[in-house]
Formats: sequence, C-alpha cells, structure tokens
Amino acid sequence: MGLIRLRPRPSGSSRSAPAPEPEVEVVDRVAGPEPVVVSEPVGEPARLVTPTFGAPAVEPSAEPASSDRVATRVIAFANQKGGVAKTTTTLNLGVAFSEMGHRVLLIDLDPQGNLTMSQGLNPDVIERSMFDVLVHKVPISEIIEKREVDLAVASIDLAGAELALSSLIGRERSLEKALAEVRGSYDFVLVDTPPSLGLLTINAFVAATGVIVPVQCEYLSLRGLVQLENTLAMVRENLNPQVAVEGIVATMFDARTLHSREAIEILEENFGDLVFKTRIRKTVRYAEAPVKGFSVLKYDPTGAAAEAYRQLAREVVAAKEAQDGAQAREHA
Repeated sequence: MGLIRLRPRPSGSSRSAPAPEPEVEVVDRVAGPEPVVVSEPVGEPARLVTPTFGAPAVEPSAEPASSDRVATRVIAFANQKGGVAKTTTTLNLGVAFSEMGHRVLLIDLDPQGNLTMSQGLNPDVIERSMFDVLVHKVPISEIIEKREVDLAVASIDLAGAELALSSLIGRERSLEKALAEVRGSYDFVLVDTPPSLGLLTINAFVAATGVIVPVQCEYLSLRGLVQLENTLAMVRENLNPQVAVEGIVATMFDARTLHSREAIEILEENFGDLVFKTRIRKTVRYAEAPVKGFSVLKYDPTGAAAEAYRQLAREVVAAKEAQDGAQAREHA
C-alpha cells in the first residue's frame, strides 16, 4: 500500500501551505503495512522524513449518515510516545470547547487513568469504568461523571481490556458501539488514548471522525508520527475509511531553546497546514492544575496557559468550518 497524501486545507484557511517533500535516502525501516522511508543523511544533523498523513483512502459509503453522527465530532488524541501532553490537551481543549457553548464528553481510555485523576477522581476506587463498557457492555451513560465537563472514567481494570477483548468478535468496534447511546447528546467527544498503538487506541480510531496528534517539541517525538500513520492507514483500509489526522499540536514548546524552534520548523516543513498555529508552551501551570483536580482553565483562568487552549479550541473549530465550507462548494 502506498503512503496516503495529505488533504490540503481549504484556501480560506490561514495556515501556511506545506513545503515540497525532499528527496531522501532509505536508511531506516519501521514496522507497518509496508516499508516507511526515514532519512538521516550521513555527516549532517538528523532529519525527519515523515509520511504524508492522508485523506481517507476509501471512497465514503453511499449510506446516509445519521443526523447525530454528522453533528458530533469524535476526536481521538493519539501519539504512541508517552509524555507528550495527550491528557493535558484532551482535558483543557474539552473545557475550552465547553466555554464556547459546546456539549463535551471526555473519554479516558488510558489504563493509567490520568484524565480521570485530573478531574479529582481516584481510579483505584472506581467500581465501574470504561473497562466494563468495552468488555461487559455496560451502558456508557452509567459510568459518566459530571465534572467540569462530562467524563467517562477509567480504572486500573482497563489494563486488562485488550486481553479480555482479544477473543471477542468485532472487538475493534467496541467503543464505536458504546458511543451510539450518547453520541447525539454531545457536540464533541474527546478520547484520551494510551501511549501505544494497541487495541484500545484502535478502538478510538474506529470510533473517531478525526485524530489530533500532540507532539512534544523534540526530535524523538516527531519520529513517532511515522508508525502512527501506518496504523491509521490500516484502520482506513479495514475499519473506518473516514478517519484522518485533523491536526498536529506542538506541545511543551520552549522558545528559548534552539531545539524547540527547530522541531517546529521540521513539523511545518513536513506537515504544512496540518500543524496548528497555536503553540502549547512549557509551564508549571499544567502540572499544578491536576493536583487540585482542575483543568488549567479553572485553576488559572486568566493565565497564558489557559488562553493557549482557548486559542487552540477556536483554531480547531475554525479549521473544521473552513474544511466543511470548501467541501460544500465542491459538491455544489
């Protein structure tokens, strides 16, 4: 299977056009549906050559979508590298959407339960969680907690979900089926995934309308995008033809360091207008807020950290509206 090419942003978008792809030498190989090219020229600084995240490789189904599916955006936050601010971005972006008047559901699909803890809940004492939803078919509405936004909680039991699901038919669609009950009640469903590309993350991709990738401004974090696209390509081919990367969020950005600035340059050179303009800067506020069980928007509502996620929320909504408008004009 060939690599999938990016869908360009519509002309109305303010984000810059992607730069041409450089010619590369094959010096590395990552496991996936087919070899992936990574360039590291000898005698020069290491350089990332990433796959082109693609539009759906399969034509959309002729079946009309239900009205609630059209209205609800299910966004998976994924990066198999840990410590890139997936949980921080899921929570604070969700609360920023809520401030804008949207109905938001957060889903903690990470056995570590960090999203659950970030809202003041203890995963160790939770009796029913996303494990019961996925494995025992408990209605998801029964495990949703009302916090700053609605939260489908995780517990340590979720660590055994992949093994428990492995023998089930249709195991990749467990989350998608569970969401059918509540999907029409929300404008945004944001899914925090574990730092792996296992069955839990696959479930998130199958249920999602799009994927946002938080990327720490470090070279090793950028390389993880290669394997992520391999997994998305397989999901598009076999399970969810419509899922694609909506955008890439640069996190833990430190403008004082040359390395952070170079990482941004590499991202924009390789992914162009998929890279959101908002930079999530490194600050202790993101670490302090979960200790109190709050998002940073509640913990420090007037600070720069909170404003960064409000700006990102506006950018995510505007990018989607521009894309929908361009598609409507194409079909007019």
